[in-house]
Amino acid sequence: MDPKLKWAVPLLIIGSVIMLVNTSFAEDDYQRCEIAVNNWATSQLSQEVKEDKHTLRDLLFFLHIPRTGGRTYFHCFLKKLYSSRLECPRSYDKLRFNPRTAHCRLLVTHDDYSMMTKLPKEKTSVVTILRNPVDRVFSTYEFSIEVAARFLVHPNLTSSIQMAGHLRKKNNVVSTLDIWPWKYLVPWMREDLFSRRDARLSRNLNLVESKNSYDMEHFAMPLHQYINDPIALDIVHNGATFQVAGLTNNSKLEESHEVRTCVQKYDSLGDSVLDVAKRRLDNMLYVGLTEDHKGSATTFAHVVGAQVISQLVESNSSMEHQAMNITEQNSLAESESQIGQHKADDNLIKVLPNAVREVKRSMTVGNLMEAYESCITHLRKSQSQRRINSLKRISPVNYTKEARHQVPESMIEQIISLNRLDMELYKYAQNIFAGQHEQTVQKLLQERQNSILINSFMTPHWENISLIMTIVLVVVAILLFVNARRRMSKVKV
Repeated sequence: MDPKLKWAVPLLIIGSVIMLVNTSFAEDDYQRCEIAVNNWATSQLSQEVKEDKHTLRDLLFFLHIPRTGGRTYFHCFLKKLYSSRLECPRSYDKLRFNPRTAHCRLLVTHDDYSMMTKLPKEKTSVVTILRNPVDRVFSTYEFSIEVAARFLVHPNLTSSIQMAGHLRKKNNVVSTLDIWPWKYLVPWMREDLFSRRDARLSRNLNLVESKNSYDMEHFAMPLHQYINDPIALDIVHNGATFQVAGLTNNSKLEESHEVRTCVQKYDSLGDSVLDVAKRRLDNMLYVGLTEDHKGSATTFAHVVGAQVISQLVESNSSMEHQAMNITEQNSLAESESQIGQHKADDNLIKVLPNAVREVKRSMTVGNLMEAYESCITHLRKSQSQRRINSLKRISPVNYTKEARHQVPESMIEQIISLNRLDMELYKYAQNIFAGQHEQTVQKLLQERQNSILINSFMTPHWENISLIMTIVLVVVAILLFVNARRRMSKVKV
């Protein structure tokens, strides 16, 4: 017997056994994942019950999906509506307050939907903004590199890390490096940029082999490498779906890691997560779209802004009434045991005038929109200049809308494939937004028609006034003439 054949048979048997074991293991693993995902989805869907999603509740939770324009809404809308004393003390990763007892009305954070487990759900309204997934991946890649490039002012990576840590402790502020997902993405890109810069300097390289800013490997990580890295696969792709579902690697749910890992491993299981995310969008007070900037802003102002204004005015009226009662009680109180309570009540009275002025100062939807337009112009200029200054450090890399056209279509298709869940969720959000926007437009048209109708009765046009005056004068002239003829007739008699 041929020695080769002698060993071939046992090897074939061993190989077959290994394949059977692996197949069995894969089937068992899939079934385990299927059970875990379905149990989680069933549990979450059973909790999604909203009696009236259109009414603003006591606490507004802005679920800020990264790179959707949420910072603009925060600075140019929400900070115009809510005073700083009404903002919940926040760290984007760790709560520094008890949200069930804190007297705050606004929470803005990159935390995912699992944050709702820490909030009084029946008293909380959620709003969010979604963006075309392809554009969001591009923007996430660009911003990761932009922020990381700021550290290139330092001579080396160690120096940049030490200085960043020192400044964060000294200033005691929340840095980009403290915020999800940038606390993962920026250090990753920072290390990569220093590595590439060191390599260029050591080889004395200064050649640009490509005109495509997304593929200049001597200066920054190419886009094709970025989107296929395990970090991006875990955090960036389908990030909106996982964030709305509450399954990011920053989740407060114990089962989130297992469920997310199973969905990333078995694509078909993602549909269950998608169903949960869709249901949550259905129950939100407002869902905006980055791409429809003007329509989203208008809808936000009328759906959310108008209710915040009404809510705060009503709240401040109640506080004024409470303060008046406290003042009357204090004027009658003589007991020394009440002095401590009087001091606490005095603090409330001191807060009132500022709170009332903040609401009355420019609290109309029209003024809010005017303030928003002015604010975004300034904010965009500031952000653009900061981006230019950062990217100078890795020139000739320059990320623009025009530069994106140089990215091969095959890579765009790959991004779409990697973000299947986000693509579906975005389409669903478009339908929700279309309905909200249509209702807003109809409401504005009705208000305008009512205004015109009222004005037509209350304020006649000048042409009508002139005609009426002319008729009155003619009638008066006729009456005077008739009276004069009668007098003349009496005189003759």
